[in-house]
Parts: sequence; C-alpha cells; structure tokens
Amino acid sequence: MVIHFVVFNYKIFLCDMRNYNKYEVWIKSHDLVQFIYTTIVPVLPMSEQYGLTRQLKRAAYSVPCNTVEGSGRNSEKDFVHFLDISFGSILEVEYCSLLIKDLSYLDSKLYTTLTEKINHIKAMLIGLIKSIREPKVESPEL
Repeated sequence: MVIHFVVFNYKIFLCDMRNYNKYEVWIKSHDLVQFIYTTIVPVLPMSEQYGLTRQLKRAAYSVPCNTVEGSGRNSEKDFVHFLDISFGSILEVEYCSLLIKDLSYLDSKLYTTLTEKINHIKAMLIGLIKSIREPKVESPEL
C-alpha cells in the first residue's frame, strides 16, 4: 500500500492507495488484453472491425481499467464496486469469445486458450471480491 499526502485547504491528510499492479488479477487481465490484441483480433475478419472486434477490445481493456480505477478509491466499498464492473466486463469478453467461435472465426485450440485465461480471471475476481466483502473473523483467544 502506498501512502500519499493530500493537501486540502492547507490541511494535510494521509491517504492509503492500493498499488494496482501488485494485484495478480490486474496482471492477468492486462496480459489478456495483450493476447486479444495480438492473437485474437488479427484472425477476425475486417467486416467485424467496427462491430464484434471493437466490442471485444473494449470489454477486454475495461477489466484492468476498472481494477485500476477502483484501486485509487478511498473505501473498500468503492474498490469492490469497480471490481464488480470488471467482473461484468470479463463476462462480456466471455460471451464475445463464444460468439466469435460459433461464427467460426476462431479455431477450437485458440478458443480453449482464450477461455482458460478468461476463467482464471473470473475466479481471481470472485476471490478478491469475496475477500473484501466478507468480514474478517477473528478467532477467540483461549
């Protein structure tokens, strides 16, 4: 956690900021965006450039972008809100990927690789969201 000093009306406040690039879910989602741009997009037809391709790219980069934005928020509630948005975006990537496969734009091997990456990110987001939302239970001292 990085600590920043914020000056507001000549008073100094300490603000805790999360370092987004230390979250594995951000690293993996950033890698997914690069994979989509370098491996998936080139195999899609030009006729989909302004439709499905654009939607897939936007949904993909929305996952790490919302993680970054949420990490800059001051409360856990706000952070989780942006992680929820990231989760919705990864579901959108999942559907776009299914559609791309069903339209025969993607071979089964590439689709399998893509869905493995997507499922890993979904699991990490669910775990992170749960870990923040669920109250920490302290064991009673004996």
